[in-house]
Amino acid sequence: MRPRRAFLLLIVALTPQASGDDPTSQIDRAIARGTRALIEAQAPDGAWRSRTYGIFKDGASLTPSVLKAVAFAPDVEGSEVARARAAAYLTRQVKPGGAIDAGPFGRLYPVYADSASALALSKIPVPGGREAIDAFLADLRRRQLVEPFGWSPDDPPFGAWGYAIEPASNRPGDHPVDADLSSTLFAIGTLRVLGASAEDPAIRDARSFIFRCQNFESGDAKLDDGGFFLTPTDPARNKAGGPRPGRYHSYGSTTADGLRALLRLGLAPDHPRVLAARRWLERNFSATEVPGTFEPALEPDRDATYFYYCWSLSHAFRSMGIRTFLRDGRKVEWSDELAIELIRRQRPDGTWANRYSASKEDDPLVATPFALGALANGPPRNP
Repeated sequence: MRPRRAFLLLIVALTPQASGDDPTSQIDRAIARGTRALIEAQAPDGAWRSRTYGIFKDGASLTPSVLKAVAFAPDVEGSEVARARAAAYLTRQVKPGGAIDAGPFGRLYPVYADSASALALSKIPVPGGREAIDAFLADLRRRQLVEPFGWSPDDPPFGAWGYAIEPASNRPGDHPVDADLSSTLFAIGTLRVLGASAEDPAIRDARSFIFRCQNFESGDAKLDDGGFFLTPTDPARNKAGGPRPGRYHSYGSTTADGLRALLRLGLAPDHPRVLAARRWLERNFSATEVPGTFEPALEPDRDATYFYYCWSLSHAFRSMGIRTFLRDGRKVEWSDELAIELIRRQRPDGTWANRYSASKEDDPLVATPFALGALANGPPRNP
């Protein structure tokens, strides 16, 4: 890895405790501190439990995402033991026959949990790991909103995944349907990483929903900016809002997700939809806030997904091989700008936490894995 550019030396002024280190070492230091903080928060049974939210004290909700961060992070003292304990905890959730133990109240955010569990276990050798991965992938597949739940290709939710404890069935009546771009990205991303092809039926079926979430070629020039919103099925969940029912503003976290989802579908980097999403992210890039046009009443929640935005944006730009881009005549070195801001926001105990609570990023066990992923996921650099 070649040395970071002089621009990144600004980090020195922002992190006095790291004074004298070169910029790359400061990033490594921040990642190591964050990883150690997560390891120190692990319970003896291998799980991670929230100290902020009662609904996240079950262990099954947060352990997959935290373990994934620790599994993909560079080794620090205690990493190997923490990974093995958490991996064993996840494999114990799989019952004989492959069903997932849902606990007394059902699994919260099961699509995220299935995704993170399968990806983390793919990195950690553990007895029963292969069987557990297969079980989590099977559970992930059964949650897609397709024909078995009464959905047809012409239905707006068709091909999507959602947050719900159980997938929504198509039934008469005007009701919001739980189907969203974030869950759908997690699902297809995991399936593709772990071996599914772009021609897999689940990936093909997801295409129509992902396309519906992009402001692209709808005939409304004011809104067709190439960006993405979260869902066409539940207006209240589009964090930026929209000018009228069925039309919603693009914003940063969803557009990063959307670009990644298009690539997971198998679209080429020069496909018009991919290029439109890329241009939106480059035009609107910010390292300090979630970009986009937000309705005034929703402006207070703009940065509720800040750490998720940083994480997904870093994945999106890296997937496209984007090191730098020009905006208004200025060369933007996005990973350096994100690193500066994230290191500035790291807390003395090594964790990160959002001051906004709308997306639960005020919980360090939610925000810290995203921040670590964003820091670690800069563009490939030449030796």
